[in-house]
Amino acid sequence: MPIKIPSNLPAYDVLTREGVMVMDEDQAARQDIRPLRIGLLNLMPKKIQTENQFARLIGATPLQIELSLIRMTDHTTRNTASDHMESFYRPFAEVAASGEKFDGLIITGAPVEHLPFDQVTYWDELKQVFDWTQTHVHSTFGVCWGGMAMINYFHKVPKIGLDAKAFGCFRHSCTDPASPYLRGFSDNFVIPVSRWTEIAQADVDAIPGLVTLAASPDVGPCLIKDDAHRALYIFNHFEYDSDTLKQEYDRDVSEGKPINVPANYYPDDDPSHAPENRWRSHAHLLYGNWINEIYQTTPFDLAAIGTGS
Repeated sequence: MPIKIPSNLPAYDVLTREGVMVMDEDQAARQDIRPLRIGLLNLMPKKIQTENQFARLIGATPLQIELSLIRMTDHTTRNTASDHMESFYRPFAEVAASGEKFDGLIITGAPVEHLPFDQVTYWDELKQVFDWTQTHVHSTFGVCWGGMAMINYFHKVPKIGLDAKAFGCFRHSCTDPASPYLRGFSDNFVIPVSRWTEIAQADVDAIPGLVTLAASPDVGPCLIKDDAHRALYIFNHFEYDSDTLKQEYDRDVSEGKPINVPANYYPDDDPSHAPENRWRSHAHLLYGNWINEIYQTTPFDLAAIGTGS
């Protein structure tokens, strides 16, 4: 089944060209099923790129998905046209005031990891988002900084600054292979990493109820399950396009910033070669498994989400 997004959203044409099934409002209305309502709280500056990345993954399942784009209420972006934001995004304050509920919510990363959480300009509202998920969202997926922010808010797990950026494609192992979120995974897999901070495994292990599903000896825990808050936290980037790390590397080189060639990304670690995507299949597995778990457990009546019934 397809993902339901507006036909004039840029992701509609991008995904159609890639063979991902998409449908507009009129087509969806003719199907006598309840779509899964998935929200994307997009904190990344390149909004359209991020929309495409996540829509591609959640739109590849056999279920009808209705994607809603959400932004922080008072935070503006200089990297995305204002008419795009006005046409496709709703501020969180409006979403919260509406009382509507979601089967799933993705909270993206953000380029603010150098700041303490409480110095991020929208931190107070983001804490409201986290609290709101407990009564209005069935399952929340925090990604990179978004995941670090969630695990810090709910469990006081700190993010730790790194001396050098963790940057490249790193091999990870499944530490809980029986987890339904890892269904179909190989014993180990590669995933893109791009961050200046990390979460310590010892801090995760000290919190009852937190379960590490995947980790790397080089870049630490990757995927953590938090049943008490109906949440997953992933600190790396399965959603990245084949050239996303290249874009980041080329940007920093052009700006004269110190940056290492992303590890294990280019063939022979040579930036003159085109990078190869070695994580796409596991990306689809993870997000497909997440959507399937939501489908299996979410109430048919949206009003029952967050009520414990």
